[in-house]
Amino acid sequence: MSKAGTTSVAAADPVTAVARLPRRRGIELALIVVAVLLSVYGYCDVGLAKNGSLPPGAAGYGAGLGVLALLAHCAVRLRAPYADPLLLPIGVLLNGLGLVLIYRLDLETPDDRAAPTQLVWSTLGVGFFIVVVLLLRDHRVLQRYAYVCVVAALALLTLPIFFPAVNGARIWIRIAGFSIQPGEFAKVLLAVFFAAYLAANRNALRYTGRRIWRLQLPTGRVLGPIVAIWLLSVGVLVLERDLGTSLLFFGLFVVLLYVATGRTGWIAVGLLLAALGAVAVGWLEPHVHSRVEDWLHPFASIEAGLGANQLAQSLFAFAAGGLLGTGLGLGHSVLIGFAAKSDFILATAGEELGLAGLSAIFLLYGLLVERGYRAGLMLRDPFGRLLAVGLASIVSLQVFVIAGGVTGLIPLTGMAMPFLAQGGSSVVTNWAIVALLVRVSDSARRQYDGQVAP
Repeated sequence: MSKAGTTSVAAADPVTAVARLPRRRGIELALIVVAVLLSVYGYCDVGLAKNGSLPPGAAGYGAGLGVLALLAHCAVRLRAPYADPLLLPIGVLLNGLGLVLIYRLDLETPDDRAAPTQLVWSTLGVGFFIVVVLLLRDHRVLQRYAYVCVVAALALLTLPIFFPAVNGARIWIRIAGFSIQPGEFAKVLLAVFFAAYLAANRNALRYTGRRIWRLQLPTGRVLGPIVAIWLLSVGVLVLERDLGTSLLFFGLFVVLLYVATGRTGWIAVGLLLAALGAVAVGWLEPHVHSRVEDWLHPFASIEAGLGANQLAQSLFAFAAGGLLGTGLGLGHSVLIGFAAKSDFILATAGEELGLAGLSAIFLLYGLLVERGYRAGLMLRDPFGRLLAVGLASIVSLQVFVIAGGVTGLIPLTGMAMPFLAQGGSSVVTNWAIVALLVRVSDSARRQYDGQVAP
């Protein structure tokens, strides 16, 4: 009798173990509706605050954003039904809020309207998201094209050298009034290459080489190629004076190396090298040195009778916002100047939404990064794990560098806040990151559910 009972329980266990996970596409759709409604509410609130009436294009803006979000949702429902239900709604809400903030600043600069262009780029970004979700059935396919990705990334990073500098940096390609920032696309390609190479050589990186104190260094044959690629990419960025992106690539390299080997010593080495490099570049590069001086003495220009510089105006904006903010459309962050819609877009959010609204934005970014890490940890294949961690780390490092610079925590670097800031290349790249995380999370939950990855 006991043997029969044991057999019946054992036979029931596998059924319980492979219980199907819910797809949660209905939750995703509900959250998308909330994200679109919040964006439309912000758009209407700006019009009421500035003109006392609803903006004339409110219905069209809401319909356009809703249609784009619905198409993206249909693509996920069709090709990635097990994907994390939070990734797409977070992208829609951040993108919608960015359009609201840029539109709000456009009202102060009628001769320089950026919201229509940003809406076009957002449409292209969502379209690219849909294409990736529909056509990329398995993220592991990207591992075959690791060296193609790194060649393309280096080519994209090199192209701006042959074009004139903009605001002291050679990071743009401008042709006939059309401009793109190739470094934005290169960061995703390098993430694919780093993940593929480290996944293929993780055992050699972990167990071979010479031991120095508590850190075991891999052999040069294994570590050399990826270090050479990293040094080449960072060197090009330093030559172009795009130090923000070079810091991003350095952080991405160290994080993935730590995840691949599991050795905390790489974090210590990375922090030490980052500190030494920052000090050296800060003293030797005049453009960077001036930003360090502004960071150390943000109110020096006021004391000299020259008026507030951009960082000082940003700090004033955060202070004016207080806990709950002045309200959308009622701030004065436009005084920051030409970078109010790009580098300093976070100052507008801090002034008009207050500490509460700014904290909510940071929580959205934190949740996006956490879901990316979660998808990576659920995967069994090393490449997918490293790719998800790398893509999520790109977002986290970028938010830290930008938010730290605007709030005076670290020197300014001149990068674009993901989804919020003006910048077509940035918004398209961020939608590509979300699409890849959607694909990875779908595969991860399929594996967890006992299914074979698509």
